[in-house]
Amino acid sequence: MLVLVTGGAGFIGSHLVPALLAAGHRVRVLDTLAPQIHGALPGPLGWLSGPGVEFRRGSVTDAAEVGAALEGAGAVIHLAAETGTGQSMYEIARYAAVNVQGTAVLMQALADQAGQGGVGHVILASSRAIYGEGAWARPDGHRLTPPPRSAALLATAQGSGAWDPLCPQTGARLTPLPTREDDRAAPASIYAATKLAQEDLLRIGAAAAGIGHTILRLQNVYGEGQSLLNPYTGILSMFSTRIRRGLALPVFEDGACARDFVHVSDVVAAFVAALHRAQPADGAINVGSGRATPVLAVAQALSAAFGAPDRAQVTGQYRLGDIRHNQADIARLGAVLGLTPAVALEEGLARFAAWVATQPLPEDTSARAAQELAARRLMG
Repeated sequence: MLVLVTGGAGFIGSHLVPALLAAGHRVRVLDTLAPQIHGALPGPLGWLSGPGVEFRRGSVTDAAEVGAALEGAGAVIHLAAETGTGQSMYEIARYAAVNVQGTAVLMQALADQAGQGGVGHVILASSRAIYGEGAWARPDGHRLTPPPRSAALLATAQGSGAWDPLCPQTGARLTPLPTREDDRAAPASIYAATKLAQEDLLRIGAAAAGIGHTILRLQNVYGEGQSLLNPYTGILSMFSTRIRRGLALPVFEDGACARDFVHVSDVVAAFVAALHRAQPADGAINVGSGRATPVLAVAQALSAAFGAPDRAQVTGQYRLGDIRHNQADIARLGAVLGLTPAVALEEGLARFAAWVATQPLPEDTSARAAQELAARRLMG
């Protein structure tokens, strides 16, 4: 089967495309090769020009390009998106154009081809960001999703140290829980809002066109091959550059913000399993490790993986749109796709550090990104 992978030249795509080829599929990649992700435009296309791969340079916002890319495809894996919580808060139109309008263009093309025996399954790379703060519990056991933390709450927390969200009804302190697919969506950033819009466009459009769909809500994906150039996404990339340059690793809030880090190989396994399932899941599935790790602990563990001193520095700063805790309930990942994450964080960090050590040392652009946020009062 021919599989169209939008955004397939990126981090996840560089692992997914070889896996699809190994499974016997032909692959067509549609990607813009955005400089923010790929740097200076590449010369030879490398693995993108290998046997079984057809590369088309173009945007998912271009209806003609999308229509041509769909010809002969039996399935679509939709990775193409602008990513980055902080940047999305001040590049709203660009994020909406690529993520929302791009998905609308794709669904329009599929609607136009409905009933012609073409694409039968679309798999979307969504994000845990759609949950916002995710699931928490009150002292009485009541489960809820608190609203995004406001600028006022975050500013107050700098002095009080009370960073956790509170129950909006009672003001009670909350305990974080693993977030399930049926927990309430409450995006806290423009990026998150565009990912939720993608989900709705796919769910409604696929049903109307008689096409199966699967939504994979990816947690914090990391691993070998991720962009070391983009300061707006991938905290481990930013940390790795600063470790190599002997710089401090700035950790926001009190360092206790937790994330569910999932290795890219486990993410690829989920896409392949979803594609090969006898029937599309026609719903959402969390793809994560099921483990929450404080960002401070990750910074320290990554330094150790490089054999470098611990230069993690808790700054007390915050970014508007960041969430406090992130841990996926991955029961559905096992029940629907039959998967259990295979790469533990310790192993994954060692593999990531070993790969980074083979790469050219990039410029550290994290300070510039922070300045852009601060100038727009999105960082305190």
